[in-house]
Amino acid sequence: MTEEHQGGSRGWTAARKGVWSWLRFTSLRLRLVLVFGLVALTAAVSASGIAYWLNREAVLTRTQDAVLRDFEQEMQNRAGALSEHPTQDELQHTAGQMANSSQRFGVLLVAEDADGDTVYGSSGGLDGFALSDVPESLRTAVNKEQKLTSANKHPYHLYWQRITDDDTPYLVAGTKVIGGGPTGYMLKSLEPEAKDLNSLAWSLGIATALALLGSALLAQALATTVLKPVHRLGVAARRLGEGRLDTRLRVSGTDELADLSRTFNSAAENLEKRVADMAGREQASRRFVADMSHELRTPLTALTAVTEVLEEELEFEGEGGSFDPMVEPAVRLVVSETRRLNDLVENLMEVTRFDAGTARLVLDDVDVADQITACIDARAWLDAVDLDAERGIHARLDPRRLDVILANLIGNALKHGGSPVRVSVARADDEIVIRVRDHGPGIPEDVLPHVFDRFYKASASRPRSEGSGLGLSIALENAHIHGGGITAENSPEGGAVFVLRLPQDPSPSTDEDAGDDGGTGGVPDDGSRGKDAKGQV
Repeated sequence: MTEEHQGGSRGWTAARKGVWSWLRFTSLRLRLVLVFGLVALTAAVSASGIAYWLNREAVLTRTQDAVLRDFEQEMQNRAGALSEHPTQDELQHTAGQMANSSQRFGVLLVAEDADGDTVYGSSGGLDGFALSDVPESLRTAVNKEQKLTSANKHPYHLYWQRITDDDTPYLVAGTKVIGGGPTGYMLKSLEPEAKDLNSLAWSLGIATALALLGSALLAQALATTVLKPVHRLGVAARRLGEGRLDTRLRVSGTDELADLSRTFNSAAENLEKRVADMAGREQASRRFVADMSHELRTPLTALTAVTEVLEEELEFEGEGGSFDPMVEPAVRLVVSETRRLNDLVENLMEVTRFDAGTARLVLDDVDVADQITACIDARAWLDAVDLDAERGIHARLDPRRLDVILANLIGNALKHGGSPVRVSVARADDEIVIRVRDHGPGIPEDVLPHVFDRFYKASASRPRSEGSGLGLSIALENAHIHGGGITAENSPEGGAVFVLRLPQDPSPSTDEDAGDDGGTGGVPDDGSRGKDAKGQV
């Protein structure tokens, strides 16, 4: 794939992630746009609904009042001029005249002729407005005679009703001529008004949609304005979390976001100062430990030579030497403590190398079983350790550092576990897995998380032990520099199990040509698991 195609692919991926992050409901931007949209939609729909309802009532009421007023006037002027028993032709003629009024409605007149028969006159002829077009309830109300009172001067009144026929709205009204005469009904189509109202509804709908769109655009603009500083703050916080303590925000304005940016900058500045101060103290502490270890080496060399002479004298005394019996315990104590002090200094120097990052690997092709056998044989542990290791399992490791790891794990198992100590080797994928198990009481649960801590002792009341508390820590560092690790756990069958995992071929970043870094790489520390725990720590 060319660089251009790779760049295009990365750009498309970034754009897709950006769109997806914008569309996520957890996105503050999307929620802000949705809230603005819902508020605008609610306001626009409410305003449009109220406006439509008010305009509808105004239009219908105005039209209705004009039609009813015209119909009532026509009934008084024209229908009221007819005789009490008109003929059908007279009704037909009068209905036609009434229909020609300014409102242009249909008219139906109903009366009794001189023979007592009911006659009809419609403005639309035989196929025009008929009595069947008038609702039964309206006819009943029109023909019902009302009781005359001081408030009701007439027995009959004008009644109206809105109906719909074939999706067309109509206004129907009816009344009787005051003083006797025909009954008149009026039918007026409200289709023009309905079309006007439909146009108004469409206009209000379009206005609502435009208001919703405008609110969404406004919300997007506001979200961009408000969330851009928040995004910058998130990026700055992420950079600060990655260790870039010199990260600062550009402050502009006097609003709450500007105050937040100033607070962030102040916190970052204080954090940078504290971290720098702590780093300086840590570096000074490491330098002190390294310098102290080097300074102790010179007198320790002399003390070691003296203790060797004293040991020879002690051995000679066992063959009949002349050591004063009162001095002999002190001599033995000096020899033991000098050896212990020498081991502690060597361990401190190794820890200093790990902390300073100067420890290096010297890799070689190692038969793991042979290396374990050599470690056990060099320390005379052959009778106390069961080895379950198949020969021919090879790995590129640092033999000296592997020996340090094995010596610490097996030595701690022998001293603080229970016999027999079993060492097994297996291959898992690209790793070498070495298990060291003892048959002791196991490690207390409260101690288990701390077994690899430096200078950790299981019993705070009895901190002194034969070891320095650095052995397992150095073993773990040596495993880490190989790209592996060590875990500690209690076996369900009893005893503790330490599992060492090492890659068969460490990362190429290790320096094979750096040579040995000096020192012993950490001597086995038999006291790192805590002698006072009555088992393992």
